[in-house]
Amino acid sequence: MKVAIIFGGKSAEHEVSVTSAKNILKALDRDKFDPVLIGISKSGKWFLCDKIPEREVEEESDALKMEIGAGKRALISRGDRLEIDVAFPVLHGTNGEDGTIQGFLKIMNIPFVGCGVLSSSVAMDKEISKILLKSKGIDVADWIVVRKTEDLDSVEERFGYPVFVKPANLGSSVGVSKAQNGKELKEAFLKAARYDEKVLVEECIDGRELECSVLGNENPKASKVGEVIPVNFYSYEEKYAEDSKAELKIPAKMDKSLEEEIRKIAVEAFKANACSGMARVDFLVTEERIYVNELNTIPGFTKISMYPKLWEVSGLEYSDLITELIELAVERDKKKKGLKYSYR
Repeated sequence: MKVAIIFGGKSAEHEVSVTSAKNILKALDRDKFDPVLIGISKSGKWFLCDKIPEREVEEESDALKMEIGAGKRALISRGDRLEIDVAFPVLHGTNGEDGTIQGFLKIMNIPFVGCGVLSSSVAMDKEISKILLKSKGIDVADWIVVRKTEDLDSVEERFGYPVFVKPANLGSSVGVSKAQNGKELKEAFLKAARYDEKVLVEECIDGRELECSVLGNENPKASKVGEVIPVNFYSYEEKYAEDSKAELKIPAKMDKSLEEEIRKIAVEAFKANACSGMARVDFLVTEERIYVNELNTIPGFTKISMYPKLWEVSGLEYSDLITELIELAVERDKKKKGLKYSYR
C-alpha cells in the first residue's frame, strides 16, 4: 500500500511538521507500506522528495537537490504519474489542520488519515469549537473575540488579569501570550493579530494542564492521561526547544475516578466535533471543574509529542499506532463507498 506522507506547508508550524514526518517515516511498517514523500515549501510549492529534509522544505535550489533529490513537482492523482493508496497529512496549523488539505484529498478521491473537512475546520477555529463544545454541555474557559478593527476596552472589565491571548486559527501555541496587565495585553494582541484576523482573549484557569489522545472512527477509544507542567505556560518554545524546562508526566498521577472522567469527556468532545481517526484533547482541570481547552486534529508526532507517547503507555507502540491510523483511514473510505472492510 503506497502511503503519501505530506509535510511542511505554509503554516508557522512548518518545522514541527517536518520533524513529525521524520518520526512517522521511521516508524512506518515497510512490510505493509511503501512511503511516498511529498514536501510543501513555505511558499506553497509541492515537491516529490527522496528524503525528508533536516528543517524545512526549500525552494528549487542546490540545497533542495542536495537534501531531497531532484525537486520534481508532485502531482497527487491516481493516474500514471504518481500512485497513492492513502495519504497521511502531517501538516500542522493553517492549510493543513483546518480542512483545506482534507478537502483537496477528498476531491482527489484519496483516503487520508485523520479527521474530515468539517471536523478539521471546526476544531481549528477555537471560537467555533468552543461554541460547539459548550452547546454539548462540555465546559470551556470563558472567552471573547477581538478583531483587528476593534478595541480591547472590554477585556479588563470582563476578566481582569491575567488573560491568555491567542490567534483563533493556529496551533502549537504559536502567537499565544499570557498578559498580566494592560500594556502586556496590547502587545499580546498585536502578536496574535500577526497570524489571524480573529484573536481570542480567554480567562485564565488556574489548574492542571492535562491531555488525552483519542483514536478511532465510530467507536473511538481514549488513552491514558498525561500532564504538562510548564514553567510559565506551555508556549511554542517550551514545547519544542531542546532545553525546554517544561515537565511531562506520562501518565499523569491522579485518582482513577478523575482519569476515567477525563477520558470519558475526551471521547465526548471527539464525537461532538465529528472527529475520526485521531485527535488530542487538551484539558484545564481545577478541583471543581474539568474544562476542555481545545482539540488538535493533527497532533504532533515528534519524539516528545504527547499523542504517540500516551498511546505507548496505554499499550500501543508507535509503529502499531501509525499502522492503525492508516487502516482507519482506509476503513472509513471503504464504508463511505458502501464496501465491507476490516483489518482487525
